[in-house]
Amino acid sequence: MKNSVTFLLLLVCLYSCSSGKTKKKSNFNKEQIALILKDVDDTPMRVYKITNKTDSILLRTQSTFVKPDSTDVVLQRFVNRLYATVRDSMSLGVGIAAPQVGILKNIIWVQRFDKENLPFEVYLNPKIIDYSTEKQTYREGCLSIPNRTEVLDSRSKTIVIEYDTMKEEHKTDTISDFTAVIFQHEIDHLNGILYLDHLNQEVKDAE
Repeated sequence: MKNSVTFLLLLVCLYSCSSGKTKKKSNFNKEQIALILKDVDDTPMRVYKITNKTDSILLRTQSTFVKPDSTDVVLQRFVNRLYATVRDSMSLGVGIAAPQVGILKNIIWVQRFDKENLPFEVYLNPKIIDYSTEKQTYREGCLSIPNRTEVLDSRSKTIVIEYDTMKEEHKTDTISDFTAVIFQHEIDHLNGILYLDHLNQEVKDAE
C-alpha cells in the first residue's frame, strides 16, 4: 500500500512539477490528477448524482477546453477510466461526459448506433455547430439522474459537430437519429445542462 501511494505521488510530481522553459501546462489540476491516477485504466470512477448536493453543483458547472495531446499519460488514463465507467455493470450507459465523474473537462464517450458494430468513441471539445429544424422524440435517462426517464420532443433530428481526437486531429461529422440524441445529451453535460432542463422548457413553450 505504501509503495502504491509513493508511486502515485511520483506520477503527480513528474506530470505537474517541472520548472523553467521545460514546464508543460497540465490539462488537469493537482486534485484532478490525483483522482484520475488513483486507480488503473480499467477501474470505473464514481458517477456524480443530482441527489447529492455537492455533486449537483458540479454537474451544473460548465466544463473547460482540453488540449489534445497524444503524449499526455494522465489524459489517456482518464479517457480509459471514463470508458470503464460507462461500460461498468453498475452504469451500462450509451454515453457519458467527464463532469459526470467530477472532472470538468470537455470530454465525452458516445456509442455510435449509426455505425457497424455499434462502437463507443471518445470526443474531445465536441461542439454542435448546426441543428436541424426537424425534431425527434425519444425517451431519455441519465446516469446522474437515478430512477427516472422522460420523453423529450426537443432534440434535433440531425446535427453537425466539430471535435478533436486523441490523435490531435480536428474533425467534423454529421449525425442523425438516436445517435444525435446521445450527442446532444452528452454535450449538454459539458455546458452544465441536464435533460430535465429541456423538459422544463417544453412545458413553458406549451403554456
